[in-house]
Amino acid sequence: MARRFQGPFSPSARQSGDGTMPPLRSQPGQIRHPLESRTRWVTIMAFPFLISAFWQDPFGLVMHLCAFGGIAAGMFLTREGLQAEAAYDARRVARRPAIPRKLFGGILTGLGLALGSYAPGAELGAGVIGVAGAVLHWLCFGPDPMRDKGMEGIDSFQQDRAHRIIAEGEAHLQAMQDDILRTGDRRLEARVAMFSATARDLFARIEQNPAEIAGARRYLGVYLQGARDATVKFADLYVQTHDQRARQDYETLLADLETGFSARIRRLIEGGKEDLDVEISVLRDRLSREGVGQPAPTAAPSPSELERPMTLDDLLIPREGQKQSR
Repeated sequence: MARRFQGPFSPSARQSGDGTMPPLRSQPGQIRHPLESRTRWVTIMAFPFLISAFWQDPFGLVMHLCAFGGIAAGMFLTREGLQAEAAYDARRVARRPAIPRKLFGGILTGLGLALGSYAPGAELGAGVIGVAGAVLHWLCFGPDPMRDKGMEGIDSFQQDRAHRIIAEGEAHLQAMQDDILRTGDRRLEARVAMFSATARDLFARIEQNPAEIAGARRYLGVYLQGARDATVKFADLYVQTHDQRARQDYETLLADLETGFSARIRRLIEGGKEDLDVEISVLRDRLSREGVGQPAPTAAPSPSELERPMTLDDLLIPREGQKQSR
């Protein structure tokens, strides 16, 4: 069944109070590493071990099957490690992965290559091939993140608490996006995506400073859960009746929630600026008490000096005022 597409410039699109169209923000997709597709190709290239295993003797059958299994398992761990690295790079504050998946993936890949190339009397050659495969894996995919990023001065308990609450909020947003798909209305899908983007901006702010989770907890829990429940009920009603009044009420609810989330983000930013101003004033008072004065402001040049073109002598010969001060 055909569906009518309404973009931001469609005549029936919702407009704001001043007649301008609200900006549409795309829904952030899953974070992907640019090297993630390489693991699929390496697994495909290991299929000859799986196919040729059935033309070997029992010992060769086991070795070739283990070789394919080792490479496939290594690529699976490598892909998981690349996804963890992509999430690590996308965040300003992040912990290092608990398990170095790419490291273990490289070891399994090298082990699989060694088992696949093993032959009686050629143990050394098989070992060299395995080591070379592990080194090439490290050169191709790189190492795992081994250090925390931006975690200095952050309480680990608050960080874990913030991650848990943010994960619950992400689950509510994903449920809203899944439920609104049942309406078949792309305009509503885009509207929910706009609200999700605003909520994720608040998530990012909380991730950077987990100490602010107390003031924003009801936004991440109560409000998002209420929005999810309202989306479920609206989708059930709109699929059956296409009630425009219910649609307008639902869009108004999303607009009010988005305004509240944006206001909370602004308050968090302003609170951070106030903390910075306090720190700067405290440092200035401490420097003044220790006798470290601020540098005297330099006198502004006169208009005649600005109009006169500067020559090389002006740069090499100091001014009369500077000579007298010396």
